[in-house]
Amino acid sequence: MWILCGMTLTGDPAPYAARVSALARVRFWLVVFVVGLVLSGVTAFPLEWESGVLARVLHAVPWSPEPLVAWIDRVHAGLVAAPDFLAYGTDWLAFAHLVIAVAFWGPLRDPVRNVWVVQFGMIACAAIIPLALIAGPVRGIPWWWLLIDMSFGVVGVIPLIFAHRAIRELAKRPTDTLAAVA
Repeated sequence: MWILCGMTLTGDPAPYAARVSALARVRFWLVVFVVGLVLSGVTAFPLEWESGVLARVLHAVPWSPEPLVAWIDRVHAGLVAAPDFLAYGTDWLAFAHLVIAVAFWGPLRDPVRNVWVVQFGMIACAAIIPLALIAGPVRGIPWWWLLIDMSFGVVGVIPLIFAHRAIRELAKRPTDTLAAVA
C-alpha cells in the first residue's frame, strides 16, 4: 500500500508516479506560456515610454545598427504623435493577451479534457507567421522586424508543444485513483 497526496494506493505506484510527473510537466510548460502571454500583454500598455527608453539606449550605444536606430526612432515618433485613441487600441491588444492567458486556466486544471485550448494556442502561434508576412509588407514594416514578430509564434509554440506531448502521455495513464490530484 502506498500513500500519494493523501490517498492510499494499492499495487505498483509507478503508473501513478508517471501520471503525476506528466501532470507536473504539463503545468510547468503551460505556466511558462501563460507568463509569456502576460508579459507580452502588459508591455503593450506603456509603448510610448518603452520606445523612448529603447531609443535613448540605442543612441547611447555606439555599435547600434543604424537601420534599427532609425526604425525605433520612427516608431517612437509615431507613438508620441498618435492620438490617444490609437494607444487605446494597444490597450485592447494587451487585454487580449491577458484574456487568452486566462483561457489556459482550463488546461492547467484538467489538461486532458481541455487539450483543445493548447491546440488553439499552437494554431494561433502558427498563424502569427502568415499574418506578419502579409500585413508587414502592406504596412511597410522592415523585413528584420518581421522576424522579431514571427519569433513570438516560434518561441510561443515551444512550451505548448512540450505541454501537448505531456498531455498525450497523461491521457494514456490511469485516472481513477488520482482524480483528486488533478
